[in-house]
Amino acid sequence: QVQLVESGGGLVQAGGSLRLSCAASGRTFSSNDMGWFRQAPGKEREFVAAISWRSNTYYANSVKGRFTISRDNAKNTVYLQMNSLKPEDTAVYYCAVRTGTYPLIATRPYDYWGQGTQVTVSS
Repeated sequence: QVQLVESGGGLVQAGGSLRLSCAASGRTFSSNDMGWFRQAPGKEREFVAAISWRSNTYYANSVKGRFTISRDNAKNTVYLQMNSLKPEDTAVYYCAVRTGTYPLIATRPYDYWGQGTQVTVSS
């Protein structure tokens, strides 16, 4: 049974940093794209960042230059380093993995999802 478990969320002041982690279990995803998404209250879930199995990366314009996605295939884990956080970054952040082959810029489909971790940025 595949499980994705996010951690590292919390409350931070604007301008601060957080590092999210997502540990996968149940199978190895070293050959798969992994991504981060977020959903703010009253809004639809949106794409944040993705990383290919070769560590190519792709970011939403809203986070480019502030967030960095990375992965450790030995640990079956993906990370999201978030710097210069803004109040508009407040959301529940989800990690996801897809099993098919798609262009990295394709923000769907993703097959497995974590439960999410709350990130709150105060002004």
